[in-house]
Amino acid sequence: MAKKISRRSFIKTSVAAGGAAALLPQTLLSSRMKTRVKLGFIGTGLRGQWMLWLAAKYPEVEIPAICDIDEQMIASALKILKDAGRPEPRIYKKNEEDFRTMLDNETLDGVYIATPWEWHHPMAIAAMNNGIHVGTEVPAALTVKECWDLVNVSEKTNKFCMIMENVCYRRDIMAVLNMVRKNMFGELLHCQGGYQHDLRHVKFNDGINPYGGGVEFGEKGFSEAKWRTQHSIDRNGDLYPTHGLGPVSPMLDINRGNRMLHLTSTATQSRGLHKYIVDKGGKDHPNAAIDFKCGDIVTTVIKCAQGQTIMLSHDTNSPRPYSLNFRVQGTQGIWQKDARSIYIEGVSKEEHRWEEEDQYLAEYDHPLWKRFEDQAEGSGHGGMDFFILRAFIEALKGAEPILDVYDAASMSVVSPLSEKSIRLGSAAVKVPDFTRGKWKDNAPIFGTNDYI
Repeated sequence: MAKKISRRSFIKTSVAAGGAAALLPQTLLSSRMKTRVKLGFIGTGLRGQWMLWLAAKYPEVEIPAICDIDEQMIASALKILKDAGRPEPRIYKKNEEDFRTMLDNETLDGVYIATPWEWHHPMAIAAMNNGIHVGTEVPAALTVKECWDLVNVSEKTNKFCMIMENVCYRRDIMAVLNMVRKNMFGELLHCQGGYQHDLRHVKFNDGINPYGGGVEFGEKGFSEAKWRTQHSIDRNGDLYPTHGLGPVSPMLDINRGNRMLHLTSTATQSRGLHKYIVDKGGKDHPNAAIDFKCGDIVTTVIKCAQGQTIMLSHDTNSPRPYSLNFRVQGTQGIWQKDARSIYIEGVSKEEHRWEEEDQYLAEYDHPLWKRFEDQAEGSGHGGMDFFILRAFIEALKGAEPILDVYDAASMSVVSPLSEKSIRLGSAAVKVPDFTRGKWKDNAPIFGTNDYI
């Protein structure tokens, strides 16, 4: 049995070890940092409007142009800017390709992309080719080729493509990352995450009221129901992996000392969306005849170069409480979010018994959260949106992007590889090395200091 040490001694030792590696905020500040940036928005739907509202709070950010094809959404965006005391931006709305006109005509430092998934890749590519940095909502791309496109164009143009994975900044996640960096869990063995979120009311609505509980989508739908549901008709795989994979990637040093080697995916039968249509609209409703391809629950297992495994879950079509299914396990202990439980060998009060997570999360609250807690309050998704947008703006001003194009590609590629594995009977498929070997020498950056 390992010798039991006191909690106080363990904490004191681990804090001292971790502090030596911390970077001072001033090291990110230099003469190359801009004082003002011009940021355009492509996509002013509900997500785009929220981030537009947050961006308008930054006095150093100008918003000269927006692009969308939905008059109702444009009107809401303009009201947000007017209420914030901002001048009315130029509007690009002629057709689905008018974003290209905006990128050609406007002098922008960056562009924020908050559109349907299939548009993220072409918009990011067009922006970088126009000398504009990119912040894109998730996923950044839908195919392996598209992921490589993002990497190649970013390298060619020297413009970054930052994936706006806000869950990486969730407060409990960053506290656990802090614990990982202080070696509290020992050598990591296994991590879990996923997107377990009942979205049936989002994928279908009555076409009039947001999330109205009807069973229409496509042209008759509202907001995400216009486009998101179609992916469940056409594709079978983990359609939304980044909320689970993104937060555990820094813990495992993915692309920065470690990488994903291969994965397997398995899907259940598809029942939830059809049942929802029948329950809400009746068995004779036209949408009841639709054949949904995506399995209700998709499980993906990933093998890493340093030996660890990652399990991801995709579960959006069944009745269930919200959960991202996080678990972090190492040779010294384990944290399970759904149970709000933690166990650290030699530190926990009793052997083989769970403790509540609260005290640990408070003790190891990340310095970034301690510094910006007041500004993050009320910013959306429990404060996560404040941090991800702030990191993007700081990158536009000259700091290194915290989540770069290699992160964007590696997080997003899980979707097409998951689809391929399922098509092949849950066979293992290789994960590309988008860094082309640079992962071996890249140093960890996310959460290494209290600046960004």
